[in-house]
Amino acid sequence: MDVIPAIDLLGGRCVRLFQGDYEQSQVFDDDPVAVARRWAEQGATRIHLVDLDGAKAGKPENWQAITQIVQAVDVPVQVGGGLRDRNRVKELFNLGVQYAILGTVAVENPELVGELSTEFPGRIFVGIDARDGRVATRGWIETSTVMADDLARRMGELGAAAIIYTDIKRDGTLKGPNLEALRELAGKIDTPVIASGGVSSMGDLLSLLGVAPLGVSGVIVGKALYTGDVALPEAIKAIGPGRLQDVPPDLSSTRWG
Repeated sequence: MDVIPAIDLLGGRCVRLFQGDYEQSQVFDDDPVAVARRWAEQGATRIHLVDLDGAKAGKPENWQAITQIVQAVDVPVQVGGGLRDRNRVKELFNLGVQYAILGTVAVENPELVGELSTEFPGRIFVGIDARDGRVATRGWIETSTVMADDLARRMGELGAAAIIYTDIKRDGTLKGPNLEALRELAGKIDTPVIASGGVSSMGDLLSLLGVAPLGVSGVIVGKALYTGDVALPEAIKAIGPGRLQDVPPDLSSTRWG
């Protein structure tokens, strides 16, 4: 399972929101580029960026920070927030971003997800942010009538490469991931699911291994990395590719009898 550190951008700074509330933001670093370098140096194989200003405005707002981060690290970067038309997605890819995350547009213009998934195969993710099972849009400000599992199924049919599932009530709270919702969602679709929201400890990360066989292929970790409750190198060793449990023992030097 991939461990993906998150950098949420608000006003060019690295912040975390509490349950998606813009009025409850906490600044963790004024230099998101330095943060990205730190995660890459500690072994991250991918970095998750969210343009919070863009999600609210309906168009990307933190181009400078995104560009600088892509140029500063040698690992793939995935970006979401305000991506609601083809031109914005293509501009991001031209910057060097590897994966684009579509959210609001998946509800309001699902056909675009299909078109982009065909044009950029394997590079279009859909972010499904749920509040009590229903999909929230426009920077989590509005809650639609669309059910998360119905949208996930439809996006998989349209060719989305992965579903990033966030339980809004867990995000930024350090209360642990919603394993029941993840299990239910992953069990209904064939598209890989990336868990997001609530991770507070190594125990939370290890608990996700129970849903990995259902197709939960990764986890995004945010606040817990910034508070020090989770150390990225340890997290990667515990649940990442090549973790100790997955490495076959070396029996060549074992003496029998």
